Formats: sequence, structure tokens, C-alpha cells
Amino acid sequence: MTLFPGITQRVLDIPGIAVGILERVGDDPAANPAKTVVFVHGNVSSSLFFMPTMLDLPNDLRVIAIDLRGYGASEHAPVDATRGLRDYSDDIHATLEALEIPTAHLVGWSLGAGVVMQYALEHQALTLTLEAPVSPYGFGGTRRDGSRLTDDDAGTGAGSANPDFVLRLTDKDTTDEAQTSPRNVFRASYVAPGFVTAQEDVWVESMLTTSTATGNYPGDSEHSPNWPGFAPGRVGVLNTLSPKYYNVAGIVDLEEKPPILWIHGDSDAIISDESFFDVNYLGKLGIIPGWPGEDVAPAQQMVSQMRDVLHAYSAAGGSVTEALFEDTGHTPNLERPDEFRHALLTHIGPRAVDPGTDPNPPTEAFILKSED
Repeated sequence: MTLFPGITQRVLDIPGIAVGILERVGDDPAANPAKTVVFVHGNVSSSLFFMPTMLDLPNDLRVIAIDLRGYGASEHAPVDATRGLRDYSDDIHATLEALEIPTAHLVGWSLGAGVVMQYALEHQALTLTLEAPVSPYGFGGTRRDGSRLTDDDAGTGAGSANPDFVLRLTDKDTTDEAQTSPRNVFRASYVAPGFVTAQEDVWVESMLTTSTATGNYPGDSEHSPNWPGFAPGRVGVLNTLSPKYYNVAGIVDLEEKPPILWIHGDSDAIISDESFFDVNYLGKLGIIPGWPGEDVAPAQQMVSQMRDVLHAYSAAGGSVTEALFEDTGHTPNLERPDEFRHALLTHIGPRAVDPGTDPNPPTEAFILKSED
């Protein structure tokens, strides 16, 4: 895989699976956990998406990016969707144990944000940064309050994947000849309209590391008597996000609540109250025929659901900061790198101190220099 200068890759053998990680050259492997930042990528991508951010962070931090199973350099082991995102969370925990990192600042993007929220339900985290996060109630099939629309969660899971897109992932298609090519999906859905990046080939390469083997992307599906005719199966990544198996709204009830930073763009086509990846919203637009109407199959209000849960988290004593970036799509760290860096460092800065030092250093210590 293409690695930027200053980034190295290795594979760790942890119990039951081999996991790929990226590290930054020169980082101290014995760094205090308070100075350790761990990145977890999203669906149809890999840790490569975090290379610019890793290189842009201060040298006194230790930064690591982990490939989820079925992506990047990690083993293409199947995912048990009936456990929600716990397979991924367990892999992250085992990887950090292998690296002798008891806790860290966790940054999760999209699917990865769901993974770090699941992680926080079971393990200690210093802070959480949620970048363009999936709803705490999963993807599709829920009302604003998180209640499920049908008993079998019709319209969610692997059945929502475009078969031609899956085929092009399998065939490692790097062209822009079809609307469903990974390159065109990146341009249309990962970034805001008009955004151009010189590293597009790298991001497409990262997308093409997605395993389409049985048990990975997208997974299996079952017939449903409810519109649109399919329900989630039991294996594969898209099924992990079905509300049938996934709900992390319980973070509100954590006794020890890590501070949360929520970073998202106002032009996100994937995570939105009107997501073009939500079957019910596509039905409302007439793109999928036979939509039964707003009362039966409303579009999922993903951003509103996240805001509601984080508001409850704050009301229950947690610290929450929201950073909404204008004219930004699903990848704020790529589209607004300076703003992303500033928000992240402001979030973790007061906590990234060694024991015995002032836990509340002057604000000026975190103001970016003009050349940054």
C-alpha cells in the first residue's frame, strides 16, 4: 500500500486475528497514554485516510491508526454482525493490549466512530473524537428517538449495498467510467461538491482494500415481508450497523464519561438527516419504488439522533464539544485539515500532559502558530 514518507506499517498477531497498524516514524513507543492518539477508520476505507492527520500532529504525541478486520493490512476475518460492532471493538482492545497501551485518546471516523463508542462502553478511554459518526442507533430503520420501525429491521443491513459497487470493489476498479466506481463514489459521497485532492489515487487505493469475502463487506441479507423486501443477515459489516444488533446510546449512562468532540460537515451525503444511503430517504425521493410513506418508513434523522444523545450525555455530566465545518462532506480531516487539527488538539490538549504537570496549562499553549 502507498505510505506517505514518515509513516510505517506493520502487522500484529493478536488473539485470533492479524491486525495492521500505521505508526509515525520517531514516535516514542513508551509514550504516556495521555500523549497517545489512536485513529479508527470508517467503512470502505482503511487507516491510510489518517496519514495526513498523523503527520500533522505535534511530535510529542504518539499516533497510531488501526485497520479494522477486513480492511487495509488486517486479516479478512468474518464479522459476527449479531454482536454489533463488538468484534471490531474487541480487536482494537487486543491491539492496544499488544502495544501495552492501557488507554488513549480515541478518534473514530464514521463506522470507526461507532466502534470507539462501543469501545467506551466496555473499556477506558481518555477522550473520544467522533468524526462524521454513524448514529448511536445504527444506520437506517429508526425513528428520531431510536425506536425500530419494524420487528425485522427491514431496509437495513447488507441488502442496501449496490451490487455493482461491490463488484467493482472486488475487481479493484480504479476508473471513473461508472457512477458506481469507487473513485466516483469517493467524489460524490466522501467529499463535498467541488473538493479536489491531489492524493485521490491513495484514497481510492484505500477503499479498494475492502474485503468482499463472505462475512466482510457487505454481508448477507434475508427476505422481509416489509418494504423494501429485505432484512439484515447475521454476518458482514453492513449488518453490524443494523438497529437489530447495534445501539450505543448507553454511553449516556457511563459512570465515567470521557469528554467527547463531535466533528462533522454540513454537506455530508452519507451521515445526514437526509442521507442518500438511507433506503427510506431514497424511497421518499421516488428512487426506490413502492415507498409506503412517512408514517411507515421515515428517513432516519442521523445527525439529530447524534445531537439528542450527546445532549443527554452532557445533561448527565459529560463534556461535549461540537465542531460543524461548512462546505465539508464526510471527510473533515481531509477537507479541512487545519480546522480538524485545531479542534482535535484543543480537545485533547489539556489532557495530554504528563503526571505531575499542571493539568490546566494556559490556553495560549494550544493556539496554533500562523505557519501551521
